[in-house]
Amino acid sequence: MLPAASTYDELVARFAWRIPERYNIGVDVCDRHAAATPDAPALIFEDESGVLAVHSFADLKAASSRFANMLAAHGIARGERIAILLPQSPETAIAHIGAYKAGMIAVPLFVLFGEDALEYRLSDCAAACIVTDTNQLPKIAAIRARLPALKKVIVVDGKGAAGTLDFHGELARASDRFAPVDTAADDPAVIIYTSGTTGNPKGALHAHRVLLGHLPGVELPQDMFPKPGDLFWTPADWAWIGGLLDVLLPSLHHGVPVLAHRFRKFEPDRALDLMARHKVRNVFFPPTALKLMRQSGIAADARVKLRSIGSGGESLGEELLDWGRTTFGVTINEFYGQTECNLVVSNCASLFAVKPGAMGRAVPGHTLAVIDEDGNVLPDGSEGEIAVRRPDPVMFLRYWNRPADTQAKFAGDWMRTGDRGKRGPDGYLRYVGRADDVITSAGYRIGPAEIEECLLKHRAVAMAAVIGVPDALRTEAIKAFVVARAGTKVDDALVAELQAHVKTRLAAHEYPREIEFVAELPLTATGKIVRRELRRREIEKREGKAP
Repeated sequence: MLPAASTYDELVARFAWRIPERYNIGVDVCDRHAAATPDAPALIFEDESGVLAVHSFADLKAASSRFANMLAAHGIARGERIAILLPQSPETAIAHIGAYKAGMIAVPLFVLFGEDALEYRLSDCAAACIVTDTNQLPKIAAIRARLPALKKVIVVDGKGAAGTLDFHGELARASDRFAPVDTAADDPAVIIYTSGTTGNPKGALHAHRVLLGHLPGVELPQDMFPKPGDLFWTPADWAWIGGLLDVLLPSLHHGVPVLAHRFRKFEPDRALDLMARHKVRNVFFPPTALKLMRQSGIAADARVKLRSIGSGGESLGEELLDWGRTTFGVTINEFYGQTECNLVVSNCASLFAVKPGAMGRAVPGHTLAVIDEDGNVLPDGSEGEIAVRRPDPVMFLRYWNRPADTQAKFAGDWMRTGDRGKRGPDGYLRYVGRADDVITSAGYRIGPAEIEECLLKHRAVAMAAVIGVPDALRTEAIKAFVVARAGTKVDDALVAELQAHVKTRLAAHEYPREIEFVAELPLTATGKIVRRELRRREIEKREGKAP
């Protein structure tokens, strides 16, 4: 989508959106290529045991068409929500593509979510169907009775489980001929849940056009992707917007194959070997993965020949940028966005200078500003809230079933990001901090309210408050302040029990690495937790100012 250009200014001047009135993600990333280059590789899947399988675009078209027919045969209708609770795998891609072709709404879910997190999301979107595997099935079985809208549970790697359908068996019985639904570019396609500071996570509803809106923001940090010989991989789960819409779907749009392999635990040496063996050229590395690689002491590997590395979610410092150049021979391009409006700021070392501490410049096609509390645009150099102007094809349609929250997200035509920043006269944007309480930990944006609610379900907890505290590896670690119930024995065993409680019921990446027991929490007159006061106290304690 980005035109050829020799400078950033030329690129911006030559860029124009090309968003057709009728558009379907599934047709775009799959059926279109199956008609033109049916045998071209689309997915290269290496499982945990090292077994390799290559899936062509023709393979994906046939399987996704069978999946769409299977859903219809089981009474799932256009517009209903299809939850996808799987790691990186061909079945994940097939379910997404099939759902889009059928005019349904995909709901990606993270495999590390616990029962509470899954129940909330499945209930909130009233998912009619879920595609999962036997590893996740016990969690679904435990909550299924409380999900009246859930009609079907489809299992990709098991047969015979009561009340479930066998994914591959059902596909074998379905026809591979399917006429994709004629969707408008503005029709709903996917709900991705994002965390906030109060209440439960919100479902950001995106239209089919969201993929086209992502393309410039993928192409720029991947140094004008695609180029001949490109092959894309990310260790990020496809359940998050970074894996799904920063890598999988944009790469398939361009007909570039995607390597699918998800480590249970990220291991730098194995990541290097994987990239070398498959001749990976383009990578999205979350900042924590880069930090883990740097900490591990890995050396430059001549077998690894990356052309581009993109990273987003946390600011990259000069030291990490220098390490990337030394280790991989390329400059890591940082980018910025959020679930509601992703990939709107980026660096591109092949086109303009990367300045340490700067997120980059506005991606062509997106209009950004720094605004005050009333939505007024501030002059360059002023600190305020980073905002994106609508209409914008990458911007969400609305929060699912949350009109008031949707309205509060905007100040006139400016979508508030909740992040504070500054823009220089050269157009580079610098991130200052969050205007809300969202915690950025290991590349995840985590809302404290969901963790607090989970802690409150434990018998020993009377009250709980959660904040982010500085962490060298993760940017922030999660810390919980807990008021224990009367008569509770407070010790290390209770700390471990509470941590395990959050790990298993919510998600492994959301458990509090630090827990401090307190007699009371700072509250407003209406009983709301004053998290900024907890952060202030924590800063003073770490600076040695607190008693």
